[in-house]
Amino acid sequence: MISRPLRPATLLAGAAGIVLAACAGPVSPVGAANEVSSISPADKQQGAKAHPQLLSEFGGAVTGPQAAYVEGVGKTIALQSGLGNARSDFTVTLLNSPVNNAFAIPGGYIYVTRQLVALMNNEAELAGVLGHEVGHVAARHAAKRESAATRNTILGVLGSVLAGAVLGDSALGQLGQKLFSTGSQLLTLKYSRGQESEADSLGVTYLRRAGYDPRAMGTVLSSLAAQTALDAQITGTTDKVPEWASTHPDPASRVTAALTLAGANPKGLTNRDTFLTRVEGLTYGDDPKQGFVDGRKFVHPGYRLAFQAPPGFYLVNGARSVSISGQSGKGEMASAAYSGDLAAYVRTVFAGLSEQQRLVPDAIRTTTINGIPAAYGTLRTDTSEGSRDVVVMAYAWGPGQAFHFTTISEAGQASAFDPMFNSMRRITIGEAGAVRARKLAVVTVKKDDTLQSLARRMAYDDRPLDRFLVLNGLAASSKLVPGARVKLIVY
Repeated sequence: MISRPLRPATLLAGAAGIVLAACAGPVSPVGAANEVSSISPADKQQGAKAHPQLLSEFGGAVTGPQAAYVEGVGKTIALQSGLGNARSDFTVTLLNSPVNNAFAIPGGYIYVTRQLVALMNNEAELAGVLGHEVGHVAARHAAKRESAATRNTILGVLGSVLAGAVLGDSALGQLGQKLFSTGSQLLTLKYSRGQESEADSLGVTYLRRAGYDPRAMGTVLSSLAAQTALDAQITGTTDKVPEWASTHPDPASRVTAALTLAGANPKGLTNRDTFLTRVEGLTYGDDPKQGFVDGRKFVHPGYRLAFQAPPGFYLVNGARSVSISGQSGKGEMASAAYSGDLAAYVRTVFAGLSEQQRLVPDAIRTTTINGIPAAYGTLRTDTSEGSRDVVVMAYAWGPGQAFHFTTISEAGQASAFDPMFNSMRRITIGEAGAVRARKLAVVTVKKDDTLQSLARRMAYDDRPLDRFLVLNGLAASSKLVPGARVKLIVY
């Protein structure tokens, strides 16, 4: 997203003790024996401390009528948990984030991203997702995971659910561990199957209590599974974990269980028309104010900056960096404090990559790229997964401001990133002004409309039909009904 000058991803070190409950919930008929009855003062204090930091990490809160609607639905479903006696006991936030994510923290704080809301197709699905998150809090799963982490020293990386950040995964060894610091107290640990079952049982119970169709949990998981598969096809990767599912098993394996838990003859409201009316106009994908990914291209109108990932790589825009991932390596583009000495800047970035040792580049060389003063350093280092080449390429952007790429690849493969390094450039005022946000639109199906004709109205050149089908929870064999309403992504 890069909504402000970037800095290394130290990630909420002040949010001590909070464990993020981000998930894609499975469903199985397990009871909620450990459900708690109220929000403790300690939880409220802890949640209040973490809340502003979470907003910062996820691009801030969306304001306006869409946010008010999500807040209302969230408070309604949260009240079914018995954790609070009044709607004011809960803080429900619609986040300005382009990733599919939802989570909750103790203290009555519940979050869902605008991207995940746009994937939903009715109000019951929204209530189901938020109910699942409340269920984790009600069952005190976060505290239990934190205890397990203390016993087993299993640390999760917040970056992996913030924006699909790739530098924290196992392929990077100790270097990536530092880039998305495991020193943060805000952890994202995997739930056990029992905890997932418990949270889903609670979530479906809350749906029923609130008068919603309990099948919504299964249908939203189906949409998420379809989106995950489509993302993998578009990026050409099979290892990209969806943000909402990053701490859980594949949502596709849960759909049947979710529908089974809903029962044979479920009753309840979906409020589809209300939902579509109230969420129309949401920004979809990246907010240009925070930088914009379009395929392999990244543009930031505010910084008048652009670069392009090499063929075979994909980009994910995060709150503090843009991650780059492909079969031959991984990296990030970020910013840090800059004193005017570009060589010192490169050395500082290297020094911050590993908690275990101070990394020093073999040498630092200067160059000019598209008229921009640049400097770079390289290092070959041994990791737990073999010998790796690390490159830091930095650019002097202006007084007190620099940007840099950090990449890691198998030994001898670092040149795969050279086209990206050489693509860094300043854009014109006209180019910056031409960057537009995509929006969620709702249209009424006309008599002559087809899946293909509606898909052609999507603001994408690649896979418009597939994107349209997933967005609306449809199949290629689905029949459109004149008068029905469907979603489109438009400029």
